[in-house]
Amino acid sequence: MTALNATHDPKLRSWVASAHEAGTDFPIQNLPLGRFRTAGSSEGFRIGVAIGDQVLDLRATGLVDTDDMNVLMNASIKDRQALRAAISAGLAEGSDKQAAWSKALLAQGKAEMTVPCRIGDYTDFYTGIHHATTVGKLFRPDQPLLPNYKWVPIGYHGRASSIVVSGQSFKRPQGQTKAPDAAEPSFGPSKRLDYELELGFLVGRGNAQGEPIAIGEAEDHLFGVTLLNDWSARDVQAWEYQPLGPFLSKNFASSLSPWIVTMEALAPFRAKFERPAEDPQPLPYLDSASNRESGALDITLEVLLQTAKMRAEGVAPALLTRGNTTEAAYWTAAQLIAHHTVNGCNLQPGDLLGSGTLSGPKPDEAGSMMELTLGGKQPITLPNGEKRTFLEDGDTLIIRGYCERAGAVRIGLGEVSGTVV
Repeated sequence: MTALNATHDPKLRSWVASAHEAGTDFPIQNLPLGRFRTAGSSEGFRIGVAIGDQVLDLRATGLVDTDDMNVLMNASIKDRQALRAAISAGLAEGSDKQAAWSKALLAQGKAEMTVPCRIGDYTDFYTGIHHATTVGKLFRPDQPLLPNYKWVPIGYHGRASSIVVSGQSFKRPQGQTKAPDAAEPSFGPSKRLDYELELGFLVGRGNAQGEPIAIGEAEDHLFGVTLLNDWSARDVQAWEYQPLGPFLSKNFASSLSPWIVTMEALAPFRAKFERPAEDPQPLPYLDSASNRESGALDITLEVLLQTAKMRAEGVAPALLTRGNTTEAAYWTAAQLIAHHTVNGCNLQPGDLLGSGTLSGPKPDEAGSMMELTLGGKQPITLPNGEKRTFLEDGDTLIIRGYCERAGAVRIGLGEVSGTVV
């Protein structure tokens, strides 16, 4: 795990003035990476670093000689840390790079972003124990959590082709559904479209097939974190998910934030990973002293909703929930990597691991409409009087994330949004 160094110094300031504005997600202590180009152009996407309200063209600084994010992700920990230090030094007040690098800046408002790297494979886990319990009660009142949940990180292989960057719209999915009182299923658009509040963990350096990654080395293979909305058609899911799991209910779209917040940037925001004493403790291959001491990430997550009517009337999105990952996740990112590879599976740079829905223990910390409305039985009322049980056409769902802690500068993960059409 990354130790604190000069790049985390709360007193560090940048010559980019907007990096000091109150509430910014991207101070100099963050330096997330993404892929961008000038909006409206046909040029290729380049690697950028978010700083304040600007994007720094990383190749134009001379620090890298590639526009391929996956090449950077495959670098060693030592090289990644050296690159972060060089970017930080060049953006710091008093740097002799200011004159040259200022020409490599583009306002984020003038940039077009894309998915931050090539995602070869996507695995969705199920680490949110409060989500699993609440949803389990709706499907299996007598046994909300299956016997294996507290012993093994549950996951399934998804698809990468329909992962899109924040800000895009997608069509309401269709599929088979079966009403409880119907003799047979019917086909049509989903009536119970939902969001899932997740983190996306992006793999850096991979491993050879047949060579597991030990948990003590797992974070050396983890490049960074993004925000992920794994949209879900609950009515389709209820009909198809047994015996193998979700298929059409998930594969139509997943939305990803454009910025990768690196594990190095998150170093000041680590937390203890502690299981309740009465719960099974992880098996040895999923356990280590460092994982117990600081394996968790302390990230605040917010979900907001803006309906078509709100947007037309200029009304800001309404806050639905706010929670924290330390209360939501039953497994750490290191445990996911160790488990994913323990049977010899080979991960590659850019592979995406979804955390699963991250819901807190309280009703206002739910990570899905399914939980907020108890399966549609209790509609929520928005500030403008509109009601929702599930998402309707024209709704825009927004997820935001940020880290705050005494003695450290606030950093953000940006946001991921998507609109149903």
